[in-house]
Amino acid sequence: MKKIVCLGSLNLDHVYRVDHFVRPGETLSSAGYSVGCGGKGLNQAVALGRAGAPVMHAGKIGRDGGMLRDTLEKAGVDVSLVAEGETPTGHAVIQVDAKGENAILLFGGANREITEVEIDSALDAAEGGILLLQNEINSIDLVFRRAHDRGIPVAFNFAPFDPEDAARLPLELLSYLIVNEIEGAGVAGVENPEAILATLKSNYPRCRVILTLGKAGSAFLGDDGTMVIIPPFPAEVVDTTSAGDTFIGYLFAGLLEGMALKEAMELATRASAITVSRPGAAESIPFRSELA
Repeated sequence: MKKIVCLGSLNLDHVYRVDHFVRPGETLSSAGYSVGCGGKGLNQAVALGRAGAPVMHAGKIGRDGGMLRDTLEKAGVDVSLVAEGETPTGHAVIQVDAKGENAILLFGGANREITEVEIDSALDAAEGGILLLQNEINSIDLVFRRAHDRGIPVAFNFAPFDPEDAARLPLELLSYLIVNEIEGAGVAGVENPEAILATLKSNYPRCRVILTLGKAGSAFLGDDGTMVIIPPFPAEVVDTTSAGDTFIGYLFAGLLEGMALKEAMELATRASAITVSRPGAAESIPFRSELA
């Protein structure tokens, strides 16, 4: 089986439970506080590992990030390319409201200090497999180009979305683009889900686009150009923090196993339904056995 290399962020998550998100000028007491492991890169690597996929994580932490490396290892992720530098580990301040929705403030830290040597090491490891990226590390455009030059398929989760990045990144070099409705609309310049998929397919014909739709499920374009919708699985929503990352990890675990895209997305949807029913980031991601 091919392996997947996740070159991505590693964050310490500071999670606050609140009745509502803090408003400008407001001081709000938190009903709960915890520190956990997160970052879109780590979450997606953990999801891949817990899904049973062969996965390696490449990224960077500071001296305070040992628990992040430990979390990856416990999920079955190869951490030999997790480097340690002098810059503090990236972290997130996460508010989770009474409805389970979240608002996140990021500090990039060591995630923004990945060197070209470390990038090349990740590309070496991804030869013959897939490279998975998110938009929380530096030098994304350089990674796209070097991976393309070496014939390595790249999957990119355009999160968090930045309009300036959308204008400058060579998205035409991608093999997979995974976006939610807001990110997809930002890249495509249209808002209707079917129009988003059609526009992105027209703009990037060699790229398979997967669109997540929150409570409406997810979608992609079939071979005949029509939109295929994967409905959501019912779940009691507690915390949506890692729902998208769980979806992506399980999606690529399924694809690596040889599943068709629709089947892999159905697997990913089942896993995400479990994730949203639990509090936390990486700790909320299910193991494959829980999907039985």
